[in-house]
Amino acid sequence: MNDPYTAKKVRLVMDLRTKGIKDLRVLGAIEKIPRDMFVPDAVKDQAWEDMALPIGRGQTISQPFVVAVMTEALALTDRDKVLEIGTGCGYQSAILAKLCRRVYTIERHKPLLVDAEKRHKELRLTTITAIAGDGMLGWPKIHGIEQAPFDKIICTAAARERPPEKLIDQLKPGGLLVIPVGLSGEQVLRLYKKDSEESYSFRDIMPVRFVPLLPDIASEHEAA
Repeated sequence: MNDPYTAKKVRLVMDLRTKGIKDLRVLGAIEKIPRDMFVPDAVKDQAWEDMALPIGRGQTISQPFVVAVMTEALALTDRDKVLEIGTGCGYQSAILAKLCRRVYTIERHKPLLVDAEKRHKELRLTTITAIAGDGMLGWPKIHGIEQAPFDKIICTAAARERPPEKLIDQLKPGGLLVIPVGLSGEQVLRLYKKDSEESYSFRDIMPVRFVPLLPDIASEHEAA
């Protein structure tokens, strides 16, 4: 069956290359994962445009360029175990799953998590494990099993001043964390490298706009 979005996919990938995305694996993953599956019906016609779109509960699916920049910054390999904070609609998780060994993802809005897991199952992305939880605390020990430390961590919500200590703690020495930092209107995407158990370094990538990183599991009525 013909894909009605083929031309838009090609145009988007070409646009991302023009904007500076060089990693062919990242571009390939963006082309393969059907972004139209991850957005509400009302905005499906805009799914392959380079823009953020609403997904409900006050959240958005990130602009493809931002997804590409964040993913490329992690320098993923097929051996990496990755932690994602902020599953959202599940799109970024799906991109990661095409590029690394395992993805562990946390979402504080349970309805978004349920829908994301359905999409991952439909796409047969079996290397993603998703839970509802407080992403600021990192990945919890489940049934006595510890998944940390992680090779790479990606956070799709903005920390106020610096990453939560738990995320740095759960990163392997030499590992990378990409996260937006700052208050609304002053946010910057930042790449942290854990140089040792006691120290880390970072560099700024570009200005961004993300929802704030919040604690706890969201209540049923929050941003419903």
